[in-house]
Amino acid sequence: MGRRYDPERRQRIIDAAAAVVRERGIAGLSHRAVAAAADVPLGSTTYHFATLDDLLVAALRQINAEWLAEVESWVESVDPAAPPADELARWLGEQLTGDRARMELEYELYFAALRHAGLRPLAAECLDEMARMLTRLVRDAATARAVVALIDGLTLQVLLADRPYDREGTRAALARIMGGDGDDGPPGPVAETA
Repeated sequence: MGRRYDPERRQRIIDAAAAVVRERGIAGLSHRAVAAAADVPLGSTTYHFATLDDLLVAALRQINAEWLAEVESWVESVDPAAPPADELARWLGEQLTGDRARMELEYELYFAALRHAGLRPLAAECLDEMARMLTRLVRDAATARAVVALIDGLTLQVLLADRPYDREGTRAALARIMGGDGDDGPPGPVAETA
């Protein structure tokens, strides 16, 4: 019998890798576990992804793309007359009270870059792209990077320390970083910095 044409197999393997990491963590990722989760022969996983790092890169690339598409959609929907700190605090609250398993997966893969050098460029690209998107809401690129750092820090506190999300405290912190009380309306023109 000939080989069955399966154009979606590679994508199923990537989806399965993300599911395995969500369920078992990075330590639980193996070609065998992914093959079982994707319902494909073991040889298919190694055909498409020679190493586990290759598989992690593909999973992180997909998760980053999904996350950044959501951020882009949110940024485009922000009311330009609303105080940016208020909008960011509201949005972050929605993220932190939404699908916790998804947020944990995103951070698990994000922190995998500490031990897997192949993931570092993808993690950095995601941070840079998010900061670039936020320059539409804040006064400059340096402020956008500071906002991304604050978002990461607050997210980790909520996820790791089981702290409740403090929307007003977040709004105040964002307003301080953004330079103002958060009631000064939309930012002026963006000044790009290196």
